[in-house]
Amino acid sequence: MAKELDKKYDPSQVEDRIYDFWLSGGYFHAEIDPDKKPYTIVIPPPNITGQLHMGHALDETLQDILIRYKRMQGYSALWIPGTDHASIATEAKIVAAMKEEGLSKADLGRDGFLERAWQWKEQYGGRIVEQLKKLGSSCDWDRERFTLDEGCSQAVNEVFCRLYEKGLIYRGERIVNWCPNCQTSISDAEVEYEEQDGHFWHIRYPYADGSGEMIIATTRPETMLGDTALAVHPDDERYADMVGKKVILPLVEKEIPVVADSYVDMEFGTGVVKITPAHDPNDFEVGARHDLPIINVMNADGTINELGGKYAGMDRYVARKAIVADLEAGGYLVKIEDHKHNVGACYRCGTTVEPMTSKQWFVKMEPLAKPAIEAVRSGETKFVPARFDKIYYNWMENIKDWCISRQLWWGHRIPAYYCDDCGETVVAKEAPDRCPKCGGKLRQDEDTLDTWFSSALWPFSTLGWPEKTADLDYFFPTDTLVTGYDIIFFWVARMIFSSIEQMGEVPFKTVFIHGLVRDAQGRKMSKSLGNGIDPLEIIDQYGADALRLTLATGNSPGNDMRFSDDKVKASRNFANKVWNAARFILMNMDGTADELGLPDTLEIEDKWLLSKFNDVAAQVTANLDKYELGMAVTKVHDFVWDILCDWYIEIVKLRLATPGQTKTNALKVLCYVFSGALKLLHPFMPYITEEIYQALPHEGQALVVAQWPKYDEALHFAKEEAAFEKIMGAIRAIRNRRSELGVPPSKKAKVYIETAEVEVFKSGEEFFGRLASASEVEVASSLPLEGMVMAITDAAKIGIPMDELVDKEKERARLEKEKAGCEREIQIVSGKLQNESFVAKAPEKVVNAEREKLARAQEKLAKIEESLAALVQ
Repeated sequence: MAKELDKKYDPSQVEDRIYDFWLSGGYFHAEIDPDKKPYTIVIPPPNITGQLHMGHALDETLQDILIRYKRMQGYSALWIPGTDHASIATEAKIVAAMKEEGLSKADLGRDGFLERAWQWKEQYGGRIVEQLKKLGSSCDWDRERFTLDEGCSQAVNEVFCRLYEKGLIYRGERIVNWCPNCQTSISDAEVEYEEQDGHFWHIRYPYADGSGEMIIATTRPETMLGDTALAVHPDDERYADMVGKKVILPLVEKEIPVVADSYVDMEFGTGVVKITPAHDPNDFEVGARHDLPIINVMNADGTINELGGKYAGMDRYVARKAIVADLEAGGYLVKIEDHKHNVGACYRCGTTVEPMTSKQWFVKMEPLAKPAIEAVRSGETKFVPARFDKIYYNWMENIKDWCISRQLWWGHRIPAYYCDDCGETVVAKEAPDRCPKCGGKLRQDEDTLDTWFSSALWPFSTLGWPEKTADLDYFFPTDTLVTGYDIIFFWVARMIFSSIEQMGEVPFKTVFIHGLVRDAQGRKMSKSLGNGIDPLEIIDQYGADALRLTLATGNSPGNDMRFSDDKVKASRNFANKVWNAARFILMNMDGTADELGLPDTLEIEDKWLLSKFNDVAAQVTANLDKYELGMAVTKVHDFVWDILCDWYIEIVKLRLATPGQTKTNALKVLCYVFSGALKLLHPFMPYITEEIYQALPHEGQALVVAQWPKYDEALHFAKEEAAFEKIMGAIRAIRNRRSELGVPPSKKAKVYIETAEVEVFKSGEEFFGRLASASEVEVASSLPLEGMVMAITDAAKIGIPMDELVDKEKERARLEKEKAGCEREIQIVSGKLQNESFVAKAPEKVVNAEREKLARAQEKLAKIEESLAALVQ
């Protein structure tokens, strides 16, 4: 006997048990198998500080759909899981927790702080992994990695040393983006720009010889404390005689030169700009060209340092107000002008970044970017959708050198060592004992590497590189990277150039880009709006399958999606529909249909169902191969709900109530198609499908590794499918007419079917009784239908003698409305076909489709007019 399913589906009683069943069976573990093709996905590693949010849920759901699909197709499908140490975010969390205890990093020292950080990782690092499991993620947990584990650290040091030896990593004093809150440098990619209301302060700079003044405009008056020149364009005749002269820097009361540089825009403002090399990237370049001093007037926390004179110790914005007041008091302030401008903020904490000079480590990007750009242009790596390669090109073609050092303790410490005795710098994978030049003692660089430096190596470091492992040889390069469009330059670009440089090939063949999950109103989910939705709460309330189905349904590559409670409820309702269908099938099982396979004899409705399933299996496969996951799941959903449940199960209820071969045959077809439908649905809704599959007769141990359905030409019954569709069309038309007239299904009536395809409709007479409330059915090529209520399809004209139930005037009005609609369609289609340009330029297939549409509409109009004429009699 088949297993009995509970009356109601309760995800809380199923999901943990099924997940344990998968884990104990080792179904997620990918083996190196020379007889199988590999298929590899590496997870975008979530932060160890993380809590599963809707963005994660979407990202992991899409990856899991692909990996389950490929696993069922027979690939050795590897999904590598892992987490990111997330240096800035994690260190900030730990520092905040310590602050509540009255402790600081200085109190603990580096070793004490790192000990605490590892304790944090042990405490919170596994939390998001368990949440991923709740979602149903079928990762190979035997291969779980962490960006700070020993293997990844070895890979990081290897890459740093290789790039340094090639001259692609260097240390220098350059302008960086400095976050005063995190107190570390951040890369250009980590700065988010937002237009803000600000001001232009117009300030007088008097000539040192007292002969006049120059006027500049600035949005950051506090940086004038570090001005080392004013600049004009060399072709600007207004200032030709001023180049080389000295001006007095207001408030600081020191002389600075006027220089000529083509960087200056003559048309903007007064054509004079102040040059502050320590606090502006463009000014830094001008300063380098003119050998100007670099004066940094800010501390790491955004306060003015000792070089700021009376303003020392003030926060930068407090200093700004004080400086403006003093400029006004001294007669230096000309005017204040409102001005909108883009302001950069730290992507982690939102603090406005401060451009300032600092001694940092950089990666020279131009030599690395060129082959990475070519790899995408040549199609070695493709973006889905293709339009996202524009973001990639724009970033890579305009890329600046990457600042990779961070003033943090949590992370990969830079493998550079300094000798204070002789000034030697040593870069080595392992700490050297002594300075190779003088034998002196070495000290390691205090800084750590940008988190993205290690995650850039993720596709190959997770497979054992720099060791030549069997996993690396078999599973690399990976196949698909699934990620959001917001980290194309953070992560995707860096993985591509890192892999090409270290491995000699791209890290993945396809980058599948998804959009954001927005709320029901289309707004981005955020703490400030309070519109965030916790996926774990959705899972607790509705189950993981309902959440996954909601995230997959309507999902289109690269496009944002809206999430609502109503959509989740609809997904939950679909799960219940599938569950009830399974219970119905199992209740009708008596052991006679437990043997697998299709019967030798198939009825027309069986062939229709099998042909429909055959088609949907092919379509879903094609959609998944093109990453059209939303289209794929919609086709499965519609097949299960409409074709299988609402039609076929209703059709075969009479056969199932009749003991003998007809029941056995119906059950066999039902089991075959329902099991196949569960396979198509499994990647999207793994828990409920596995639970049901285990209750049905099946081959093998688990649905998770069952064979994916393939199109079978032997199950393509085009003739029978078309014939049965005509019968279904007639049944739908009768149902719709009865519904419009308010006639209950219990009220039976004779049905007359006038059609040129008499045999087709005669073969389906029994279905009209059960599905269209027909007391009896008469089918002929010509019938007296005068005075009857009409239902019309492309293949038939159906009359129902319901005079006592129907208001003839209402029926006439309905037919007139239907006639008007039909006439409008004929007018539109005829207009197209009479347009010589359309007929000449449109594909022949499109033109023929319009001609067929016109013929059908004209045929339908003729039948409507016949029905109207019949009402008169």
